[in-house]
Amino acid sequence: MVYLLFLILTFYKTEAQTYFPPISGNTWDTVAPASLGWCLDSLNSVYNYLGQKNTKAFIVLKDGKIALEKYYGTFTKDSVWYWASAGKTLIGFSTGMAQEQGYLKISDTTSKYLGNGWTSLSPAQEKAITIRHQLTMTTGLDEGVSNSDCTDPACLQYKAAPGTRWAYHNAPFTLMHKVLDNATGNFTLFFTTKLRNKIGMGGIWLKSAGSDTFNIVYYSTPRGMARFGLLLLNKGIWNSDTLLHDTAYMRQMTTTSQSLNLSYGYLTWLNGKSNYMVPQSQLVFPTSLVPNAPADMFCALGKNDQKIYVVPSANMVVIRMGNDAGFPALAVSAFDNELWGKLKDIFCIPTNSIHHISSSNISIYPNPANDVINIITPYNYTASLHNITGQLLATYNIKKGTNNINTQQLQTGTYYITLCNEQENKTFRFVKQ
Repeated sequence: MVYLLFLILTFYKTEAQTYFPPISGNTWDTVAPASLGWCLDSLNSVYNYLGQKNTKAFIVLKDGKIALEKYYGTFTKDSVWYWASAGKTLIGFSTGMAQEQGYLKISDTTSKYLGNGWTSLSPAQEKAITIRHQLTMTTGLDEGVSNSDCTDPACLQYKAAPGTRWAYHNAPFTLMHKVLDNATGNFTLFFTTKLRNKIGMGGIWLKSAGSDTFNIVYYSTPRGMARFGLLLLNKGIWNSDTLLHDTAYMRQMTTTSQSLNLSYGYLTWLNGKSNYMVPQSQLVFPTSLVPNAPADMFCALGKNDQKIYVVPSANMVVIRMGNDAGFPALAVSAFDNELWGKLKDIFCIPTNSIHHISSSNISIYPNPANDVINIITPYNYTASLHNITGQLLATYNIKKGTNNINTQQLQTGTYYITLCNEQENKTFRFVKQ
């Protein structure tokens, strides 16, 4: 058992060494997918699927290096495209930096930065709205007005008390740009010097169609988007440069921020929760956001299927830019789950015999697990532990009865244990939390 623990510790020490591309230039190290043990027989079919779904750019980073990169039509690594609402997560991260540097507090009332009368609410109702409510989509302002993008006071009407109702409402988010601009003195300069240039992301904020007031849509190259994904994966640290020291804020940004929509953090979408809500609806769906994807994945998602998927358990970032993939929606769409259903084939995730907790006379618990999982079986097995990409982490001799496996050193995420003997081969999925 000590030897097995050593194997796990050694693996994670190696995996933790993330590569960062140089700040300037086009140099970016690559890694051969075959060296990762991926199932490349299905790669062309996935590329074809992405092409059929109006994709312009697709990138997969593994440990910071480019493992997959594909462009379609005339689009290249130097082409520029819009992020749509995936840029909301940029604002979420920027707000954390602004708070850390003393420009604002997310507990501040929004009126402190926009002045009184920025809504049509009563003074008391308006004062109750804070920056945190803007970050969590819980301002209580009515998204059902004729133009939910309108930021004029007449368009910002009372629907519910702040913090009591979740609704994906663009107007309060749009005003976050003005909040940050007034708080920092010049948001564009703050963003450019404190974030964009620090990671070599490139790109620019531009006005959305019909807007004469705010530069609210971000444009960059696909690799620029991948750089931000890599920054998120590394918890706000770029190589040796810590852009966001506030680990509590980073954790809050990428975990459930309120009890209304468990799959939403600070302008960031979260997978692996027991339910989720979507834009333009008050329905609560009793399942995770992207069931085919790893439970620990969090995302920046934009209209017409602009995607940044961050998977800490696999040390992976997945980028998709393009036109509408055929599932019209704001931010979240059925494309997310369909795409990850195909990506599982590349990453060699077993699907045919997966059992969440138990199968006939075999039990694995608790699930999710913290420091240990228990395996109860009437037979002897050889067991292998794999991460979400199919890489082997360790092997065990499982004896008849109760067996305990230490999971303390595993990172948060989804894992698979395969039990084999001469009679059967079964794979079980569990989540380390």
